Amino acid sequence: MEFVKFELKTPLNKEEVLKLKAGDVVYVSGEIFTARDRAHQRALEYMEKGLKLPVSFDGAMVYHCGPIITRADGGWRVVSAGPTTSTRMNAVTPKILEKVNVMGMIGKGGMSESVVEALKGKGIYLAYTGGAGALAARAVKRVKGVFWEDFGMPEAVWVFEVERFGPCVVAIDAHGNSLYAEVSKKVEENFQKVAGKLDF
Repeated sequence: MEFVKFELKTPLNKEEVLKLKAGDVVYVSGEIFTARDRAHQRALEYMEKGLKLPVSFDGAMVYHCGPIITRADGGWRVVSAGPTTSTRMNAVTPKILEKVNVMGMIGKGGMSESVVEALKGKGIYLAYTGGAGALAARAVKRVKGVFWEDFGMPEAVWVFEVERFGPCVVAIDAHGNSLYAEVSKKVEENFQKVAGKLDF
């Protein structure tokens, strides 16, 4: 199977998102914003109440990240921006996806089957290497803003302008394909083969 390298720009275009396949390599440029557990929960509450969000999830690339940021030259400097475990967002993500036309996410560790289903026809999940926070920070060219600071630095919504953020791998595409599911299937198949040769 041949995989392709893509340069993806935000806001996301659904046609481009639908071209991506699980395993493809992606570099992201443009505006992305961070959001973890509490930000997702508040965002969903805003959506359900019809309140205006400080950022739009529709067409967005949402980064599951709790960055380390310092003040510098009257603005902000990103010290580290590695991904956080995406499973923490499993409960609310399908509900948010119902309310958008197209959306992307970046994180680590994969997401649930309900998220895989909710992404069909409208979104992707990109895997970024855990432990590479300093490398991720280098792709951030500017901090454009911060919202919901009452949550504290890691949980606040930080808006970044990034240039070629990556490499990211399309771990879940908009067609229901998941690299995590494929790996689990192969592990199970190999286990059954080995188990069949063992005398328990």
